[in-house]
Amino acid sequence: SSDGKEQARELAVATLKRGPLGRTTALRVNARSTPLWEDDLRGAAEARPDVVVLPKVESPEDVSAAAELLPDGVGLEAQIETARGLVEAERIAAAGHGLEALVFGPADLAASLGVPVLTIGAGASDYALAHVVAAARASGLQALDGPHARLGDDLGLVLSARRALGHGYDGKWVIHPGQIEPVNDIFTPSPVELERAQRILAAEGSAARFEGELVDEASRRLAESLLRRAGLLS
Repeated sequence: SSDGKEQARELAVATLKRGPLGRTTALRVNARSTPLWEDDLRGAAEARPDVVVLPKVESPEDVSAAAELLPDGVGLEAQIETARGLVEAERIAAAGHGLEALVFGPADLAASLGVPVLTIGAGASDYALAHVVAAARASGLQALDGPHARLGDDLGLVLSARRALGHGYDGKWVIHPGQIEPVNDIFTPSPVELERAQRILAAEGSAARFEGELVDEASRRLAESLLRRAGLLS
């Protein structure tokens, strides 16, 4: 209900105003098409989270309009979760105004596309996942996958996270503390992967045979990307 959302806003703002929580803070507002949007953003301006998450973004103007109501230094993340948002993903990603990431929104996007599923995270198409991450990367943004809503479904969660990682996503939303460790495990390169990446970078020549396969400059860029994900390269 509207009253419930206004109470949630008050609680979120009060929590953030108490001071640093020791981690990155993000506040998700209501969509621009709702009557709550402007008051949510004014509350966010008062609370000053690290990031404001904008749902159902469908145009660069949705990003710029939000940025106008926020102080400098507050980042933005845009959720791509409608058919129009998916079509406009490249323009949205290039909007600027402190935009840091695109977030794949599986539930609303499935509804917008008419996918016959009833569970958040089910029915996500490879095309939509790839489109969002490509749009993000073209503008130098992070790409984040949405949540897997079937709690207790560890296998489904792992498969969903692996699918996102396989498409190049930087991380995945979770909706329960029990999902944090499995998702972190998927997105954290293993010691074996890190050691292999370092040896690929050390291989001499523009192209070389390495453990039975060809490695070249593209291979080295892949290795750098993995090491960067692990925080070992800037």
